[in-house]
Amino acid sequence: MEQSWEAEQAPPASGVSARPPPPLTHEDNRGFLQMLREKKERLGVDAAKVEVRFEELTVEADVRVGRRALPTLLNCAVNAAQELATSSHMCTTRKKPIKIINGASGTIRPSRMTLLLGAPGSGKTTFLKALAGKLDSSLKLKGKVMYNGEEVNSSTPQYLHAYISQYDLHHAEMTVRETIDFSSKMLGTNNEFEMLGEAIRRKKGVINKVDQDLDSFIKATTFGEGSNLTTNYIIKILGLSECANTLVGDEMRRGISGGQKKRATIGEMLVGLARCFFMDDISTGLDSSTTYEIVKFLQQMAHLMDLTVVISLLQPPPETLELFDDIILLCEGQIVYHGPRENATGFFEIMGFKCPSRKNVADFLQEVTSKMDQKQYWIGDENKYQYRSIEKFAESFRSSYLPQPAKDDLCKTNNTGKGKEIITSATRRISRWNIFKACFSREVLLLKRNSPLHIFKTVQITVMALVISTVFLRTNMNHKTVLDANKYMGSLFMAVVIVNFNGMTEIGMTIKRLPTFYKQRELLALPGWALLSSVFLISLPMSLLETGLWTSLTYYVIGYAPSFLRFIQQFLVLFAMHQMSMGLYRFLAAIGRTQVMANMLGTAALIAIYIFGGFVISKG
Repeated sequence: MEQSWEAEQAPPASGVSARPPPPLTHEDNRGFLQMLREKKERLGVDAAKVEVRFEELTVEADVRVGRRALPTLLNCAVNAAQELATSSHMCTTRKKPIKIINGASGTIRPSRMTLLLGAPGSGKTTFLKALAGKLDSSLKLKGKVMYNGEEVNSSTPQYLHAYISQYDLHHAEMTVRETIDFSSKMLGTNNEFEMLGEAIRRKKGVINKVDQDLDSFIKATTFGEGSNLTTNYIIKILGLSECANTLVGDEMRRGISGGQKKRATIGEMLVGLARCFFMDDISTGLDSSTTYEIVKFLQQMAHLMDLTVVISLLQPPPETLELFDDIILLCEGQIVYHGPRENATGFFEIMGFKCPSRKNVADFLQEVTSKMDQKQYWIGDENKYQYRSIEKFAESFRSSYLPQPAKDDLCKTNNTGKGKEIITSATRRISRWNIFKACFSREVLLLKRNSPLHIFKTVQITVMALVISTVFLRTNMNHKTVLDANKYMGSLFMAVVIVNFNGMTEIGMTIKRLPTFYKQRELLALPGWALLSSVFLISLPMSLLETGLWTSLTYYVIGYAPSFLRFIQQFLVLFAMHQMSMGLYRFLAAIGRTQVMANMLGTAALIAIYIFGGFVISKG
């Protein structure tokens, strides 16, 4: 099983752990979703479908080829000089455009499960990001991606579409429940489940029906001490009940297993209850049984909640493949087949290739376009066999009768007229105040979980203050000549140096959080100002504590001016210096992005402060 010993043995983050509730079966989930659909229809809650259409979709990337593509020191210097000259219109770039997606067209219908198949390097991730509107700005996008006829752009509401990345990036100090709860707050998950619960409790009529609905509702949404019913439901359907209160962990901290981390990544976006989900390789780290369970729950949600779901899998087993309604076969950036799952093998039989009876259909679809494996599926005379290129398959598919039913169904799709109303509405817009509250509460939580680090920093600056106060002891400090004043200047300089050096811990902490921030900025629309303002406010009491300890332990022992006003002035100067150093090192970490580069920039900045501080001068 993919649940590791670490997940079973890791202690929960919140003290006493309750016995996990019974798992949510497929029958329970279907009954709950059916009841949710009926109640929403009675309450008049709009649950319109979203149809995704893409026309002549092409994605290009400008890359360097040959020896210039290698990241050597000489190439980096030459490339940087060439980029600078190109921006000044002094020369032209020598980059070569490469098409990742080449002229893809089609329609993904709602209330259906679509499987995206393709070999590694075929462009699946880029294709899903283009459909979700999350494409990298360095790539060139041509063509159109439309939701119900409206082109996707930056103003498209966040709750309409969700992209689930194949990379598991989470804060190691947070539990699974806390991670999904934060995502729910950032995505502005509405109170559909709360409305349903109130409607069931207030309903009068057939008592047995009310009891049955209430029992189904409690089974699906009640778990532990969590008050967010949507989070409880997502944790149950993903099988995360046993590790809901376990830290995520990382390479240096024991936490959940790799498969559980992958399911937490899925739940992080699934909790948003978007209308379109684009899931990239969600089976990594999962066994076939767990993959089937998750896809089965997603199939029920797609059919009963009218969702548009596209899932990329590398080698799905036969039982998982049967859960999908449509298949998109992507090869070298071109769509070779897009249509019902039942007709996929028939299309290739027309081309002269047949899937053996005991062969997995998913493996056949990925191998039949390969030059090495294609010949074994040829059903004609071996002497007449010729390799069919991907371009020929794509051309045959575009000219065949298979795309025609999809085009005809576009005119029959229900709720298409509601599309513009959905896209222009902002019923789930989250306010800036709620975004700030979510970020600030998470920073307070991370401060508590990282308390050993802050305790160590406090002890460190206390010990250093005691050492410096004994070096510059007031009984040995005269104040009669200019040379005596230089000693006081030396003690002040040591205070500035140590307070400044104490802020360098921000480099490591910021570098560690950067990948998660960039992911949440892209997928959860987490603004940078909310995170920075929360970090700044949380750092204020820490700066007050550290500089207060330093000033209290050194000021009167060294023998500065006895005035209390001068004491406060020195305290405020050191406090401002500490805030400046932490802000500077956060900025350098964001620029460097790697530990090596950030440490180099931080050391250079520290040396520059020492040299230009006005105390270290050359000997006359």
